[in-house]
Amino acid sequence: MSQRKSAAEVFDEMGERYEELFGRVPGQLAALDWLTARLPAGARVLDVGSGTGRPTAEALSRAGCAVTGIDVSAAMVELARTRVPQARFEQADVRTYTPERADFDAVCSFFPLLVMDQPEVAGALDRMASWVAPGGYFVMATVPGDIRGLDIEWMGHEVTVSSLSTADHLARLADRGLEVLHHHTAHFQPADDRAGPEEHLFCYARRSV
Repeated sequence: MSQRKSAAEVFDEMGERYEELFGRVPGQLAALDWLTARLPAGARVLDVGSGTGRPTAEALSRAGCAVTGIDVSAAMVELARTRVPQARFEQADVRTYTPERADFDAVCSFFPLLVMDQPEVAGALDRMASWVAPGGYFVMATVPGDIRGLDIEWMGHEVTVSSLSTADHLARLADRGLEVLHHHTAHFQPADDRAGPEEHLFCYARRSV
């Protein structure tokens, strides 16, 4: 068996193909509509796992937000800088990233936590929650499940994935001072035979003022 790949290696190789397959996930687009309707112009937003910059950083920038995107993939960061020049992008890992100011009006996390160990998933949620300012929002999506160290093949890549159950996600956010305003699950089928149907958990939360 070939060596399993890190998230950076997988997404460096996927590049713009990821946007072609996952750039129009209905639940993510709905979450962005929900969030942009609540943010004032100039709101500071962090996009964790920013990918090519589309759709998240692009939609938020068009809404007048000041967007910083972070991604472990150097190739994704370069694509994002070209596609969404009005936003700022850094190559960084949510597990070690330290923002200059940890008081964002919103933090977005659309599917960046899966290719890591389960304790790292929990730790990343804690870190992101801590970066939300009073009155700010946290909007996330993931593939839920009490999963640790599951070896799978995804889009032709052998990776090891982990996640938390829906209940654990909700409880962890609540424990970190975020009020969960809405959550739901939805099914998505990527337009590629190498990717099977996915269950997506979407969660909208807010820190009280």
